[in-house]
Amino acid sequence: MGLQCIKKNLSFTKTKLTPVLKGIKKDLNKKHFIAIPKIKLNSEEQKLITRIKKETAKRNINNITRTQSYLEYYKEFPEIHWAFLGHMVSRNGGWNMTDLKGDLLSKLLSVDEQNNFFTFLERGNWLIFQDVYPQLLLYQESIVRNTNLFYLLPCFGVSTFMEVIWNHFLQNRDEYLLAIALVINEQSYLEKRVIQNTHYQDTVLETTEFKLQDLLSLNQILFPYADNGEIKVIGQTIHQFASLHDRILLGKRLYQLLFDHENYPKFFKWALQKSHTGSRKDYWPQLFNNINESIPGELFKRRTKNCQLKPGVNRIYSPRLEYAWKNKEHAHAEPGDWYSDWKIIYYLKQNNSNVNGDILDEYCETLERIELAILAKETFTS
Repeated sequence: MGLQCIKKNLSFTKTKLTPVLKGIKKDLNKKHFIAIPKIKLNSEEQKLITRIKKETAKRNINNITRTQSYLEYYKEFPEIHWAFLGHMVSRNGGWNMTDLKGDLLSKLLSVDEQNNFFTFLERGNWLIFQDVYPQLLLYQESIVRNTNLFYLLPCFGVSTFMEVIWNHFLQNRDEYLLAIALVINEQSYLEKRVIQNTHYQDTVLETTEFKLQDLLSLNQILFPYADNGEIKVIGQTIHQFASLHDRILLGKRLYQLLFDHENYPKFFKWALQKSHTGSRKDYWPQLFNNINESIPGELFKRRTKNCQLKPGVNRIYSPRLEYAWKNKEHAHAEPGDWYSDWKIIYYLKQNNSNVNGDILDEYCETLERIELAILAKETFTS
C-alpha cells in the first residue's frame, strides 16, 4: 500500500536524476539484486554490536530520554542534521502525548481512547529511535576508529537503503541528502509496523476520534524560538497522516524550515536553553501550566482568543510527561526491510521552493475549535 501510494504520487520521477542520485541508484540495485552473504563477526565486532544495542535500549525509555538523546548527539555531531530535526519533531510527539491528559483533549476522548492514542504515538516514537539510534552510534564509532563500520547495519535490522546512503555520506558528506534519506527511511520503517498495522488501524486511524483530530488540525508540528524575549512558533500541518507520501514531504518541508539560514540559530539556542518535559509550558508558560489550576467538576468555559487567555481564566493544563504516562514496555520491532524500489530516491531531490512556516493563526484557531467542540459535547451530553 505505501509503495503503491508513492509510485502514484511521484510525478517528478519523469525528471532526470543527478549524477549523485544515479550513483546511489546503481549501488541500491547492486545491493538489492546480489545475495548478501551472512556476516561472520569477530569478537570485537560482537562486543561493539552488544554495546550499541545496550546504549540504545538505555536511552529508549520514553519520549523524554529519546528527545534529549537526539540533541546530545547533534551537539557532538552537527553534520548529522537529522538528529536536530528528530529532536524538534520528537518534542512535538511528547506534547501530543501529554495533550491526551491535559485540559482539552481529555474532555473529548474517553480513557480507552486516550490510551489507544498514546500507545500509537509511543510505539512510533520508540520504533524510530530503536532503528535510527544504532545508525548514529555506528557513525560515531566509524569516526572514532576512522574506518567504515556500516557493513554492520544489517545486525541492527537497518534497511539496505540506509547502508547505501551512509556509505555515500562517508565519501561525499552531503548533509542534506543524509537528512532526507533518514526522513524517508524512518517514515517507510513506520509504514507497515504502525500505519498499516491492523491494531492501530482499528483503534486509532479508522476511528471517528482520529478523523476528528484531523479535522481540528491537531497534527501540527511547532518549532518555537525566542525573538526579543518573546516566544514565537513556526511550523507545518499534515492532514493526511496515514499517507507515507505526505509524511515524507512534510519531513522535507520541516527540514527546510529548521535549517533556514536565518532561523536555525534561534531554534538551536531555544532547544539548548529549554529542557524538554513534554508540557507545552516549555514554550508558552503564559498559556499553559504543568499544574492543574482548574477546580474539579467545574463547567468548561472558553479560555483563549488568538492564543491569549481571556481575563480571569486559568491557564490550560499541560502536564509533564512523567506525570501523564508511565513508561511502556515494548514488543520487539517487527523484522523486515521496507526497501523494494529504487524510485524512492526521487524524494532525495532538493526542492528550492520556499516553505511557509506561518502557523500561529492556524494553531490559535485550532485551540478555539477544540474549546467549541468541548462545549458542544457537554451541551449534548448534559
